[in-house]
Amino acid sequence: MSSTSASPAGGVDPAPTQRVHDPKKARRALWGAYVGTSLEWYDFFLFGTTSAIVFAPLFFGGDDPALATISSFLLFGVGFIARPVGALLAGHFGDRIGRRTILMITIVAMGVASTLIGLLPTYETAGLVAPILLGVLRFVQGMAAGGEWGGATLMAVENAPEGKRGFYGAVVQLGSPTGTILSSVIVAAVVAASGEQFLEGAWRIPYLISILLVAVGVWIRLKVDETDDFKDAEAAKAAAPAEKESAPVVEIIRTVPGRLLVGIGTYLFGNAGFFMLTTFMISYVVDELGLPSTVILNAITWGAVAQIVTMFAAGKIADKTSPSTVVVAGYVIAALVAFPIFWLMDTRSTAMITVALILGLGFASIAYAPVGTVLTQLFPVKIRYSAIALSANLAGVVAGFMPALAATILVATGGGSTGPAILLFVIAVISLVSSIIARIMIRRDDAQGVDQISGDLLNRK
Repeated sequence: MSSTSASPAGGVDPAPTQRVHDPKKARRALWGAYVGTSLEWYDFFLFGTTSAIVFAPLFFGGDDPALATISSFLLFGVGFIARPVGALLAGHFGDRIGRRTILMITIVAMGVASTLIGLLPTYETAGLVAPILLGVLRFVQGMAAGGEWGGATLMAVENAPEGKRGFYGAVVQLGSPTGTILSSVIVAAVVAASGEQFLEGAWRIPYLISILLVAVGVWIRLKVDETDDFKDAEAAKAAAPAEKESAPVVEIIRTVPGRLLVGIGTYLFGNAGFFMLTTFMISYVVDELGLPSTVILNAITWGAVAQIVTMFAAGKIADKTSPSTVVVAGYVIAALVAFPIFWLMDTRSTAMITVALILGLGFASIAYAPVGTVLTQLFPVKIRYSAIALSANLAGVVAGFMPALAATILVATGGGSTGPAILLFVIAVISLVSSIIARIMIRRDDAQGVDQISGDLLNRK
């Protein structure tokens, strides 16, 4: 039996020779990756949810609400600058010592940073110190998130049984809508319960809850073993003659820089599109359309529910066709619904706004389900943690500033939604083109019998 098996439509689905699959281990790994990632994204998205409605008025001085919102969104983007830093560190050590240890560190770092945000003084009591401290903790959040996604994806996909890597990768991606639902529901509930007291201190409650949620995630991950692919790669390394190894990031730049660029483009909409549809859209509905924050928070919640349903289905379909096929199809849909989403928002109808978010977070997120599996198929195991983490988080650097860019475009164009809609459409097209190239690369690897476990890709001229 070859060490590389093909997915139904030609994608590379590595499975080492004579591996004895342990269903219980695979389920524990999947559960640990999903729950931990959900809790991490809860903390990360919570910052986005509260950027416009909390941080803008409480952490930035001045009398210009629009400027305060843009400043808050720029601070939101700081977390995305930090994500490649976290990806580099986590990827380096994750490719050297394993995925499990790094994932324990990332989840603890995220929980501590989020809890401390809930204890920060505001601009009124601390002046410029307040946004500076908020920026520092946001940077820590970004580093933690940068190391989390790649490791969690590998924990699930590398432990998955043959023929189910698309679905296992999709389940990890469900952590994103789960985190969205948690943050939106908890914030909406606190807003409803506290009323006018929300900005006076009740906003801290969702952040203080973080430490309890992270404790649950740590407990679950303590029961998860190292991944099968990493163990196989380590065994192959031990059996081979000793070689001096470069740092994973050096290997990526030296050997597969083109694949890194393709990976960045393929993942772009998963980050940038999401934060335009959530963080920016909260500000758009509240500040531009003049509607209560609960309208958009509830719509985001329903959109995230739709996202879970469509991503679950997309993961199943990915294993019957191929992950890259589903990603390409998903980005076609994302491009088609970019303008209708904003047209529906502009009706100011609660029902239509909910439909818009179901379209945006639900149907436009089909590609997000198997995109982690596609990135996994692009890179060999010895550099895989670093490569997929960098792909996602370098895309995240651009994505993190999309809300600020969209808000700036909104102001520059006099408040119309055409500018932000064009921006969303362009992001979708970039990811569509990149995913088509990724599919071609994966199918070529399969046709040539490239062994992603042993890393033969790195040795090809």
